[in-house]
Amino acid sequence: MEGGLVSPRTKGTPQSSPLSPLLSNILLDELDQELERRNHLFVRYADDCNVYVQSKAAGERVMASLERFLSKRLRLRIKRDKSAVARPSDRTFFGYTFSPQRQPRLMVAPKSIRRLKAKLKPLFRHGRGMKLVDTIGRLNRVTRGWVAYFRLAGSAGHFRELDKWIRRHLRAIQWRQWKTPRTRTRKLLELGLPLFQARAVCNRSGPWRNAATPNMQFALSNATLASMGFLSLTGEYQRLADAS
Repeated sequence: MEGGLVSPRTKGTPQSSPLSPLLSNILLDELDQELERRNHLFVRYADDCNVYVQSKAAGERVMASLERFLSKRLRLRIKRDKSAVARPSDRTFFGYTFSPQRQPRLMVAPKSIRRLKAKLKPLFRHGRGMKLVDTIGRLNRVTRGWVAYFRLAGSAGHFRELDKWIRRHLRAIQWRQWKTPRTRTRKLLELGLPLFQARAVCNRSGPWRNAATPNMQFALSNATLASMGFLSLTGEYQRLADAS
């Protein structure tokens, strides 16, 4: 894109092309061999590489020496704005990061969670005019693949928090769709809520706040949402962990 217009490509390879990792491996094979010769712990995919050392001072030395190696041997430059010497828990690699404990675990990076939420929010908005089961089906197609990618995470905490967040959105959507206090009261009674509690829920609070009330959580419980097809991220994560 040049000036907002599509123009012919005259050099390079298409972004996300399967040829790019292959060419990167051919070009950067010498870098891998150099890191192995130095007995460094490292991980690399295409041109994205993390090197793990014992201290910040060692990291500064390795960064400087690798910059010299890449520029003199391979004629490549390190992008300083995207590179840093930092703790593993402060860096992200393909959506993952590390926990800050002495015995670190793989964790889902906060940026990855924000991206997932940004991707799901349009589905929640469109879901206001759809049946809840159809909205759940659309959500599942996104979250199933997301959990499969992050199945290596060492803790289910992020998945539990996302489950709560998604369920609250689904309850808020259902609350909006019921529209009137009379309909809301009737629907809550049908879902097993006593009359006095159903009336208490039908106050002037907005959908998002009502979705978090204990009465609404009882009426549209986790089991009820599961019966409508909702895929629990926590459950899917545990299933994949047990299968591996």
